Amino acid sequence: MASRPRDSDPEPIALHHRAMDDLRYIRQTMERAGSFTAVPGLGGVAMGAAALLAAFVAARQPTAERWLLVWLGAALTAVLIASWTMARKARGAGMSLLDGPGRKFALSFLPPVVAGAALTAVLFRSGAIGLIPGTWLLLYGAGVVTGGTFSVRIVPVMGVCFMVLAVAAFLSPPAAGDIYLATGFGGLHIVFGAAIARRYGG
Repeated sequence: MASRPRDSDPEPIALHHRAMDDLRYIRQTMERAGSFTAVPGLGGVAMGAAALLAAFVAARQPTAERWLLVWLGAALTAVLIASWTMARKARGAGMSLLDGPGRKFALSFLPPVVAGAALTAVLFRSGAIGLIPGTWLLLYGAGVVTGGTFSVRIVPVMGVCFMVLAVAAFLSPPAAGDIYLATGFGGLHIVFGAAIARRYGG
């Protein structure tokens, strides 16, 4: 006759609990090792449209101060668009922006952008306004390339295009700055954003 289990024996772990733990571990491991796919394609298109409008308005400003304010307003608008659309896309994919590839993307993207903000203040104070468009394009492109190493292949390609455009901006007359900014932050965002939305959703 089989003996009854003693009260001190540990309770068997439910099979479905163990399966859920295993799936959770596998998912976290894949997120840490995978690519950051929450780059917002439609958000990039919206950012590009905002940049085209900013270029149109900025080119008609009578002073350098007002020109800079228009572009800083466009930059803030782009940050809000990117943040909302990226969070929305990540939530739909069940991803976290603070862990795994999302965290690596942010930590790689932010330093060049912060450097660009600091150099903007330096260039503006020194009166070298004509160098600002090329500086923005170059450092933003560098941020996209470095952050894009943790994303899908098309993202760093976009960053390289920004950097090439920056070199052209440095070699051109300062009066062409708004054209290059419109081409980069407007045109490149729209073209690559549409491609990302078509291939990777959102």
